[in-house]
Amino acid sequence: MEARNILRFLFLFLCVALMLLFTWVHLPYAPPYANELLDCATNSPWCTSKNRLQSKQSNLLKEPPIPTSHRNHASDTPHHPLDPLTIQELNKVRSILSSHPLFKSSTYALHSVDLEEPEKALVLKWEKGDQLLPRRASVVARVNGNSNVLTVDLSTGQVTVRETGLPSGYPMMTIEDMTTATWAPLVNGDFNRTIIQRGINLADLACLPISTGWYGKSEENRRLIKVQCYSMEGTVNFYMRPIEGLTVLVDLDTKQVVEISDKGSNIPIPKAANTDYRYSAQELHQVMNLLNPISIEQPKGPSFTIEDEHLVKWANWEFHLKPDARAGVIISRAKVRDSDTGELRDVMYKGFSSELFVPYMDPTDAWYFKTYMDAGEYGFGLQAMPLDPLNDCPRNAYYMDGVFPTADGTPYVRSNMICVFERYTGDIGWRHSESPITGMQIREVRPKVTLVVRMAASVANYDYIVDWEFQTDGLIRIKVGLSGILMVKGTEYDNINQIPNQENLYGTLLSENVIGVIHDHYVTFHLDMEIDGSDNSFVQVNIKKEQTSAGESPRKSYLKAVRNVAKTEKDAQIKLKLYDPSEFHVINPSKKTRVGNPVGYKVVPSGTAASLLDLQDPPQKRGAFTNNQIWVTPYNRSEQWAGGLFAYQSHGEDTLATWSDRDRAIENKDIVVWYTLGFHHIPCQEDFPIMPTVSSSFDLKPVNFFESNPILRIPPNVENDLPVCKPAASG
Repeated sequence: MEARNILRFLFLFLCVALMLLFTWVHLPYAPPYANELLDCATNSPWCTSKNRLQSKQSNLLKEPPIPTSHRNHASDTPHHPLDPLTIQELNKVRSILSSHPLFKSSTYALHSVDLEEPEKALVLKWEKGDQLLPRRASVVARVNGNSNVLTVDLSTGQVTVRETGLPSGYPMMTIEDMTTATWAPLVNGDFNRTIIQRGINLADLACLPISTGWYGKSEENRRLIKVQCYSMEGTVNFYMRPIEGLTVLVDLDTKQVVEISDKGSNIPIPKAANTDYRYSAQELHQVMNLLNPISIEQPKGPSFTIEDEHLVKWANWEFHLKPDARAGVIISRAKVRDSDTGELRDVMYKGFSSELFVPYMDPTDAWYFKTYMDAGEYGFGLQAMPLDPLNDCPRNAYYMDGVFPTADGTPYVRSNMICVFERYTGDIGWRHSESPITGMQIREVRPKVTLVVRMAASVANYDYIVDWEFQTDGLIRIKVGLSGILMVKGTEYDNINQIPNQENLYGTLLSENVIGVIHDHYVTFHLDMEIDGSDNSFVQVNIKKEQTSAGESPRKSYLKAVRNVAKTEKDAQIKLKLYDPSEFHVINPSKKTRVGNPVGYKVVPSGTAASLLDLQDPPQKRGAFTNNQIWVTPYNRSEQWAGGLFAYQSHGEDTLATWSDRDRAIENKDIVVWYTLGFHHIPCQEDFPIMPTVSSSFDLKPVNFFESNPILRIPPNVENDLPVCKPAASG
């Protein structure tokens, strides 16, 4: 009997060791070099490989090498007031904090270390060649169970502890938080017995850390997370093999299991068949060779340049670009050159994705809490994965790395996190052809070429593709694509004919024993507009139907535009309405065109979804920033994160909705526009085992900003400008 217990112990020990090894391999870590810098990818030539075809004969587990930006960041230095912290600066922050009394002989973790951007007025005055503004770091740290926000002056070494007002909630999780949370159940005997009783090999487990939301006082004063697990047996797509109904509540600070809920022992684990999405795993007879290779060539190279690693110049645009651990991508100081005057004119001071809210629509025990805030809880930038050349981004793309700190402050590199490239898809910038009846032989057309800044974040199962696209006519298009893998629910059903009431599924039966649960996605963008200066106004231009009076016209009705300037924040809380349409302008009332129109930009909504949840539902209280599609607030450097600075387990008292309800004055002020892209997702079988990308976007478009068409003088393409390409000879 004793020998059997020893064997069982050894088996469990081996399984735990394998799981730890599996998780360690997936940490953003590689052997250190140069001043404790960690690099997340291997080095290989940039954009020189041909389009590759993977064959079934290749090693199924072998992945192609990831080209990097070929940069050793150890010697980076800042050149611009908004440049992110460098390796040397992050190491200096770590050194300063290690000698500070708060951190001595204490258990601590650094949840974020970012540049504390200088005051906006100072940045606006700064010009290249001026002395760099003082560099400071903003640090969020957990020390002995308490959350602290600090400012570290990199010149003086002074550390200032900032007052946060003690809001509810906790900082964004560290990568170490997420990893150790998935280990915690494996050292719990009750959990291991449950897994074995379900007939699952512990070595086949894959577990996910799932933020808990907030549902009452029982969850206060403890930083909690829930862990759910899947079977990897027979597939890399373990998401399709949930161990349904098994949820482990873990204390994130102590790493102890608090509670195990097991209410799905009668639900089978879905089969692994047909779940592997990799090209190398497809049967040869199933491979669809529908397209010949396509590549847009640039015989003279790209038209954009990136100066000092972060200043992007392209066509008539100039802007500062940097990666961010929470927001992903930050666009700052966006300016467009006026084709008439040659002047670089301000458009936007700062734009970024402020929060992502993803509530699932299943109220049962193992699902009700799945209401993620992917930026404030997990870090949108921390989840950004290296982009794949020729597939994520085309040839001639430029790749930018992110540099972030681990929980102990050691910097590491997230390679190829952002790409910048020019896009030409055959779209038309403008055109006109005269009809033959005029007798004029005129046909004028201009191709549309745009510049794209792209990031892709893989927040566990879901992949988000975020594009900032700049056009020569002054338009900025912000686009979000959703792909990746559904979060699915196990079920005893394998055919809808077995289900008495399909609405009780809370989703769609996608395959045998697999339900895709209905859910929403909301991405809220922070847009600090700067239309020819900081003092701007928000104007809602209502499109109204007017009736003609008797005898006035053969027409019965017409439309007119009625302009209403928002005086306070509540005037600018906008719910989009199809049959009560408006335009939404941000104008500079003190800057006029030659005919007297105030210069401006307008927010152009696209198809978007609105939240239908009860306003008193705990997730919606926390996600109240989705109650409207548009908000406008006065600029406040402390109001950047729509879900609050401490979003994890927050109660919802520090959100964009809370700030806006103060109803502050916004007319002719430095204002920030907030726009939310929304998606309702009712899964369908085409989403199995991996989802084709679905996208939505909105535009920031000039409105009376220029005196006339700003791309009138762009020359057309001519044949001699382009390379001669011939198709490969047929067999």
